[in-house]
Amino acid sequence: MIKKILFIFFILMGWQAAQAQVAVIAHKAVPVDQISSAELLDFYTGDIKLWGNDEAVIVFDLKPKGEVKEVFYKYLGKSPSRMKSVWMKKLLSGEGDPPESMKTEKELLEKVMETPGSIGFVAEDKVTDDVKVLAVITREEG
Repeated sequence: MIKKILFIFFILMGWQAAQAQVAVIAHKAVPVDQISSAELLDFYTGDIKLWGNDEAVIVFDLKPKGEVKEVFYKYLGKSPSRMKSVWMKKLLSGEGDPPESMKTEKELLEKVMETPGSIGFVAEDKVTDDVKVLAVITREEG
């Protein structure tokens, strides 16, 4: 009986860990294959606006609050509300627009897939071969 309980426990723990992994995704043609948390923060604050090939960086965000968004922003070291204030300041100063927010991870994945120069984030289990994965964030990192 204890073996069954332990087996179920480990299955549930594995499922929970899988749920907590977030993939940073980009359009297939972006000129990088990986990204650091510092670079990612610079993209999401608008401090870096161009890829190395001078193509514009298009940033996408998730509208709803949830575990994926929480893990992503924790990895950046910023809360979603703090990032919102950064974007509003840039918008009001004419330095840039906030990222377009998608209602679902599926919608975000599709936008990144069809938008050259774009970057975003989804749960790792939602990723398809139609996008490039630049980083995988686990809940512990986030």
